[in-house]
Amino acid sequence: MSEEYARRLLHNAITLVKSGEPDSARKYLERLFMSSRDHDMLANGWFYMSEIATELTEKRKALEEALSYNMTHARARRALAVLDGRLNNDEVINPDAILAPSMNDLQGNAERFTCPNCGGRMSFAPDGQALVCEYCSSGGGIGSASETTEEQDFFTAMATLRGHRSPVARQVFHCDGCGAEFLLPPDTISAVCGYCASPHVVSLEKTRELLDPDAIIPHTFDKRRATQLLVEWVQENNFTPQGKVLPPRGFYLPVWTFDIIGTIGYNGQRYKEDDLGFQKKMVMKTERGDYPVYIDDFVIPASHEREEHVPRLIKTYDLRKAKPYDARYLSNWPAEAYEIALGDASLEARSQAYKEYKRKVEMDISYLTNIKTSSANLAIDSYKLLMLPIWMTTYPYEGKEQIVLINGQNGTVQGQIPNSKQAKPNGGILSWLDDLLEF
Repeated sequence: MSEEYARRLLHNAITLVKSGEPDSARKYLERLFMSSRDHDMLANGWFYMSEIATELTEKRKALEEALSYNMTHARARRALAVLDGRLNNDEVINPDAILAPSMNDLQGNAERFTCPNCGGRMSFAPDGQALVCEYCSSGGGIGSASETTEEQDFFTAMATLRGHRSPVARQVFHCDGCGAEFLLPPDTISAVCGYCASPHVVSLEKTRELLDPDAIIPHTFDKRRATQLLVEWVQENNFTPQGKVLPPRGFYLPVWTFDIIGTIGYNGQRYKEDDLGFQKKMVMKTERGDYPVYIDDFVIPASHEREEHVPRLIKTYDLRKAKPYDARYLSNWPAEAYEIALGDASLEARSQAYKEYKRKVEMDISYLTNIKTSSANLAIDSYKLLMLPIWMTTYPYEGKEQIVLINGQNGTVQGQIPNSKQAKPNGGILSWLDDLLEF
């Protein structure tokens, strides 16, 4: 049977489902399953079969069938997430009426870390292992039974406000240490109380509109080591900053990582030999195909800050060493919240991935001419919000502040190098860093 006939069957079935005639719709869908070979139509058919299912086991089977034909079928994945309890129906948004972000201050959930022995302030030690008291030096390990970070389902997140919003309103916190209330700017998720100096980490998930981090790569060295790396980088590039250089500042930087799956559809032309009666002739033929795509952890910065320099540094991290997020890692360490919403970041990831794979397709099928490609079957499968350790400072040169970033995992330095380098003074390259090395 023709695919046009199958399309009519699906159209009639959908009309009957929406009209509240499930028995008649079921008959059309059963005929569709026997007549069509088109995976997209079969996936849609099984989804609508789930809509008229009367038992949970039948509904689950229909949704799983839909995903077996199209694993990125958004409505089937969302329905299965609701069935599994991973998504609350009340959280699902109406795409035609998404509420504007709140501009009011929010009462956030802040967690305070104090020493169980002396009540002193606990800070995360830059060894990737423990919280350490700054007063009595007692500590406790950080880690979970499983060190494997879990990907989050993209389709489920995009069904809620959390997939579309970024921090706007300020967070208001009540300090459990001294009772003071303080404001946390929308670009940070950790802070130190201005009165008692106790560190606080906010759980963004408590707002129900924002997403907590999923994974983190902990800092592995302290400010002294970061300063040494800065000195070595300046020496290696043989120039002298023209003024005071501040010590590197350590913090966590948010990035989105996406798993991208699907195919790049392509078509092109080439000459092929064809039989025309009693003679053979070269004729132009059109060829079509699908180029498979699977990308693990495609990284998109989650902030507009330092966007000229951060992408290059991101490539130097070993993302395989990320740990499951634990708020204790941020104790006494500044951390930025994401300002680019999940939905916006996913569009950028998909666009960049398509451009990258389009070049691969054109190289691999260079025997075709007039190549055209399509990203229609390219989809985001899952995501993580990942916190990366970073050190940053600036140095003055020719009237401008030049940025230097240091990878807090492995010490890679990425910075702006002056075009015209000033000769070193007699005092040596370290003369401008005397103040830095005294702390």
